[in-house]
Amino acid sequence: MTPGFKEGTKTVPSNLPCSRKRVGAVEWREIAKSVRSAGGRLFALWGTDDRDRDTCFRVFAVYLHSSGVAVVEHEMEGGTKPTYPSLREYFPSALRMERAIFDLLGIKSIEPDHRGWLRHGGWPEDAFPLRRDFDCNNQFAAASAPYPFVQVEGDGVHEIPVGPVHAGTIEPGHFRFSVVGEKVLRLEERLGYKHKGIEKLFETMAQKEGHRLAARISGDSAVAYSWAYCAALEAATGTICPHRAVQLRALALEHERLANHLGDLGALGNDAGFAFGLTHFARMKEDLLRTNQASFSARYLMDFLVPGGVASDLPNDAPRLLLDRYRSFEADLNAMRNTYDNHAGVQDRFRETGILSQETAYNLDAVGLIARASGIPHDLRSDFPWPPYDKMKVKVSSQTSGDVAARVAVRFDEVIESLRICRALVAELRSGDIATVVPDAGPGLLGIGAIEGWRGPVLVALETGSNGSIRRCHPHDPSWQNWPLIEYAILGNLVPDFPLINKSFNLSYSGHDL
Repeated sequence: MTPGFKEGTKTVPSNLPCSRKRVGAVEWREIAKSVRSAGGRLFALWGTDDRDRDTCFRVFAVYLHSSGVAVVEHEMEGGTKPTYPSLREYFPSALRMERAIFDLLGIKSIEPDHRGWLRHGGWPEDAFPLRRDFDCNNQFAAASAPYPFVQVEGDGVHEIPVGPVHAGTIEPGHFRFSVVGEKVLRLEERLGYKHKGIEKLFETMAQKEGHRLAARISGDSAVAYSWAYCAALEAATGTICPHRAVQLRALALEHERLANHLGDLGALGNDAGFAFGLTHFARMKEDLLRTNQASFSARYLMDFLVPGGVASDLPNDAPRLLLDRYRSFEADLNAMRNTYDNHAGVQDRFRETGILSQETAYNLDAVGLIARASGIPHDLRSDFPWPPYDKMKVKVSSQTSGDVAARVAVRFDEVIESLRICRALVAELRSGDIATVVPDAGPGLLGIGAIEGWRGPVLVALETGSNGSIRRCHPHDPSWQNWPLIEYAILGNLVPDFPLINKSFNLSYSGHDL
């Protein structure tokens, strides 16, 4: 049990063990302090405008701790300038989330850094898009202003601005390097250039349709997000999915993990000057996507998961095709791992590049793959296994060096483990229904869905409205925690190392920029 959670604690509908408590300003910080001291982690942070219901603004913090998930709620009177205590002292990753909450809702944390994070001059300073009285039909003239980057001074120090526009299909993000020669003294990021209004758009949708938008929050994590949304809705309505549907969902999630890790392993080889790696892993990823098309009727599984189950079943010949493909992948992967591990040029670029120490990773709230590469072996599939992972005994990969080589090694390990899980799922696939009916949830319910995506834990917090509507939906990407860590991993490295280090993290711009 989370310290401070015994009295006044309620259970929350979720696919993981979940509790909820409403607290005042003092206890808001005390719980954060106790969670940190007990080794817990900040999962997500968001706000709501409830003045139409009970004259209050609210902020919610979700923590991961030894017993599961804890939701902490703090309400403020709905005045013109509502404030709440900052959590940055205990969880540094909270800062950017708090800045985003202010941009969207005008709820200000008691914290000195109030630079805008999402607004970018796209709407006036006194307009807040997630407030209930915000008029979405307003047309605002762009009025961007210079961003106050932190200045580094000294002999020979100069700045290199990179972005926000990048080559290819990379989404926008600005990186401001302070360097001496080519050695990086400081990196400061600025993200949020394409704020899309996703959270507001959820409020216009029916509960049974929200999974489609969730799947498109970050396209490379479509299964993770749509499952998190469905899990939140199913928990709120008390729906139990058929076992076959749950197995097919896990199979789709592991295919998503495989596709992204294969793509990253090729791109990392290419950034190290080893184009053969890119070619070979690109071929493997393409084989997987064609297998997806044959098995799930889509290369990328945007619409495979639906509330209550999945949209389609596997064809009769799919199990044989899948098992053959997994055997081929494993043989190819072992050969490529041996090639990477024994290629002097590749290892020279990977080893001791972009080091994120275990201490820094823990202190700055690293999650997911990045945390595991720095000796923090957390994975929801193992820590709090929901069906069907409760039968899988997932082996969590962990490295200690925290460099590019460690992040590559974790990817190799996770591909091998995903192949094992996929084989077990196919071998144990039960017959039966692939979906069940999900009723509309009544108003005022909060459901939490938490899924371990390929980057790390994805969360969807779904608050239901009346007549099957969505009152509030907050999706959270693990990139919120991990983006600031690149600013530390690059220190002391050369500017040309940044593309390799950045790719070894491979964080989501879109999932961070709702």
